[in-house]
Amino acid sequence: MGSITPPKPWIETPLIESSPLSEAAGCRIFLKLENLQPAGSFKTRGIGNLLLQSLLKHPEPSKVHFYCSSGGNAGLACVTAAASLGHPATVVVPQSTKPLMIAKIKAAGASDVIQIGANWKEADTFLKERVLSKDPNGVYVPPFDHPDVWEGNSTMIPEIGRQMAAKGEHGVDAVVCSVGGGGLFSGIMLGLEREQWGGNVQVLALETDGAQSLHESIKLGTLATLPQITSIATSLGASRVAPKALELALKHKVKSAVLSDAEAAMGCWRLADDERMIVEAACGINVSVCYGGRLKKLLLGLTPESKVLIVVCGGSNITLETLMHYREEYGHIEASTFGEREEST
Repeated sequence: MGSITPPKPWIETPLIESSPLSEAAGCRIFLKLENLQPAGSFKTRGIGNLLLQSLLKHPEPSKVHFYCSSGGNAGLACVTAAASLGHPATVVVPQSTKPLMIAKIKAAGASDVIQIGANWKEADTFLKERVLSKDPNGVYVPPFDHPDVWEGNSTMIPEIGRQMAAKGEHGVDAVVCSVGGGGLFSGIMLGLEREQWGGNVQVLALETDGAQSLHESIKLGTLATLPQITSIATSLGASRVAPKALELALKHKVKSAVLSDAEAAMGCWRLADDERMIVEAACGINVSVCYGGRLKKLLLGLTPESKVLIVVCGGSNITLETLMHYREEYGHIEASTFGEREEST
């Protein structure tokens, strides 16, 4: 008897056209709801695929134990995907990881959650040198910099193509996604290279000020390392992007933009108000460009009929309390944003 291929740890997520965001942006806005993945973010695709491919390649897959270093969402995706595949997973998180995320990772079924190190790099080093080295059947799970992660994330693009076709549409004109370490971005770019949607699909890569490692790398034409992460969008907090992300950004002349924490926070509460969804600031930044004429300033040539895809990447490090805090601290930007929109119409 041949071996049985394990089931995919990720799901096909809905694609919806948003009337409120389309009206705000002045073009057709489609939302890819990756926040509905089993672990609450797109990470389930890429990391789920890495786990799946590791099991298919391992000589004794039944003995595999997965190990991931993460500040939150990648670890949660690893544990959730591993559990769905019937395997244990251990996560090492830095001291900066909030109790909320640690509790969620444990609740998802982690074998162990170890908190150590001032940042992700220190947690990752501890995992490799002190934990993974003791398990001959351990498999390392990188959060973003691996071909299997990119391939898993790339499955989103043909899926979107099929969903658009079911709506009587052919592809999209532009894609908006936020960038942290570059795993999602790389997957999207690889997926777009394979799809034949006709013409040139514009890609807008967004980062917050204080987590703009791709933007700085594009400016320099080589990999840049941020001295520290100062943005509230901690899920975008990779001090250095994956080399593949920079390679693809330069190859395709991707539009890179840096927005403020206030704009990212506004995107969170506007999405909650307009579409009844709660996401992290790392995802809210994608929504924020729909307001105040931002999208048309960043992507030239958009018309009312242009189809713009926004990846609602999700993220579990968010609560109603945090959302209320964002609105209290950054509420001033909403008045100026809608004032801008009124002046431009």
